Amino acid sequence: MLKIYNTLAREKQIFTPIIAGKVSMYVCGMTVYDYCHLGHARVMVVFDMVSRWLRASGYDVNYVRNITDIDDKIIKRANENGETIGQLTQRFIDAMDEDSEKLGVIRPNLEPRATEYVDGMIQMIAALIEKGFAYVAANGDVFYSVNNFEGYGKLSGKSLEDLRAGERVEVDTHKKDPMDFVLWKSVKPNEPSWASPWGNGRPGWHIECSAMSSHLLGEHFDIHGGGQDLQFPHHENEIAQSEAAHSHDGKPCQMVNYWMHNGFVRVDDEKMSKSLGNFFTIRTVLEKYDAEVVRFFILRAHYRSPLNYSDKHLDDAKLALTRLYTALRGHVVTDIAIDWQHPQAARFKEAMDDDFNTPEAMAVLFDLANEVNKTKAVEAASLLKSLAGVLGLLQRDANDFLQGSPIVASLNTTLEPLTGGLGSDSYTELMIKKRTQAKQEKNFAESDRIRKELADAGIILEDSPQGTTWRRA
Repeated sequence: MLKIYNTLAREKQIFTPIIAGKVSMYVCGMTVYDYCHLGHARVMVVFDMVSRWLRASGYDVNYVRNITDIDDKIIKRANENGETIGQLTQRFIDAMDEDSEKLGVIRPNLEPRATEYVDGMIQMIAALIEKGFAYVAANGDVFYSVNNFEGYGKLSGKSLEDLRAGERVEVDTHKKDPMDFVLWKSVKPNEPSWASPWGNGRPGWHIECSAMSSHLLGEHFDIHGGGQDLQFPHHENEIAQSEAAHSHDGKPCQMVNYWMHNGFVRVDDEKMSKSLGNFFTIRTVLEKYDAEVVRFFILRAHYRSPLNYSDKHLDDAKLALTRLYTALRGHVVTDIAIDWQHPQAARFKEAMDDDFNTPEAMAVLFDLANEVNKTKAVEAASLLKSLAGVLGLLQRDANDFLQGSPIVASLNTTLEPLTGGLGSDSYTELMIKKRTQAKQEKNFAESDRIRKELADAGIILEDSPQGTTWRRA
């Protein structure tokens, strides 16, 4: 029974789709004025994982991820480059698709572009004005009146008073309230514009997702996802727009049943930002690391937890993924229909049904790899590859992945890294360090996995306030 952490409810809830057997899911995608960065990679991979598991669970999934192809940054960059907005956005859409494909991300069912839905945005804005939730300002802009929507702040869990006190809001003398946000921007020089009842202009950012999601998935759909940074104000404003525009007889129409947000990406324990010089595009990372290693690294952490990027963590991910591929080397494995009653498959399913707990699911993969290494059983190898395939991993030929790796295995299926083989003193010390790090990061599934792996190799760990020591059984 799948449970999802619903940001709106602030708890895990049993997932019950609006239509039995079908899932409608909308995820806020990229603003295409530059190459995608690691934060974008996490959104891509996380919700690809979510859609894969929903499909593996038997659901017919309609996954929509939008593309923002008109906004202030896009206009500014196109003007700086001396190119059209269409030329700029298409170039970076193509780059996004290339990066996404390398990361093993299956294309969403639909990828609507904001500029294709301006008419729908105008219709929604008109409905909001008619129902008293929006107003036309003296300068021709149209603003949403947050005071007129009773539920404003329910996603962020803050009252309007708290939000006014805590948020830095750009001063605009044309607003009735500092928290009011723009729905339509009146035309300005050197900017594209569309005709509207309020004069030529272009839509604000927030209205695009409300219009596209309702057009493609309906007024009420199952899952809305995105990065944690979008929770406020973007998703809060989406709720206000959509539920007010689709209200009937004065009663708001619920927009979404489950709100999902993935955690932030940090770099060496600091927030990723261009000003700090620790801002990495996907392309930069892929110059140094295999794309599947990056995907593995992202999925190794729970989607709601912070993801701390560093070369050390990517090197560790490479080592771990190499262990899995090494277990498969030498086996002729075929795709199998997964028997979810199998003990290891059942553990994997239990983990994934618990709010997509990929760290626990990966612990199952490593247990299977250990079993393959010990027994050489092709059945275990096939199950390992099939379960990993649900996460978009281990689908390449093992020799192709291992070729050229600094972690070399002999022609058997036992991993022997340069630090020594499984059970050696140097390898044991290395894994104790990694276990300590996992415990510090509260990745207890990985900590338990390492303890079990060493125990299977005859190494007993003993924890104390002074640290961890080990002995042979």
